[in-house]
Amino acid sequence: MKCICMKCPTYTFSCMGKSMPGNLKALVKGLGKAEHLEGMFCAFEKSKCITKDKGCMCDKCALYRDNKLDKRSYCISTDGK
Repeated sequence: MKCICMKCPTYTFSCMGKSMPGNLKALVKGLGKAEHLEGMFCAFEKSKCITKDKGCMCDKCALYRDNKLDKRSYCISTDGK
C-alpha cells in the first residue's frame, strides 16, 4: 500500500501492461512467495522492462524512509545506485 513505484515517471505504461499478469499472480500467491514483482523494486530487484530513468521518486516513498534506504533508481539498478 505504501509503494509508489507505479506512480513514478520512470514506470512506463508499456511496462505496466507487460507486468500485469505476473503482478496479479504474485498478489494471489502472496508477496512473500513472489520471485519478482514489477513494483517495490527496493524490496525485490530491478525491473525487467524499465530501461531509462525519467525521474526518480524513491526518496519520496514511505518504504524508502521506513527502511532507511539511501540509494535511488532501484527499478533500473540492482540494489539501487
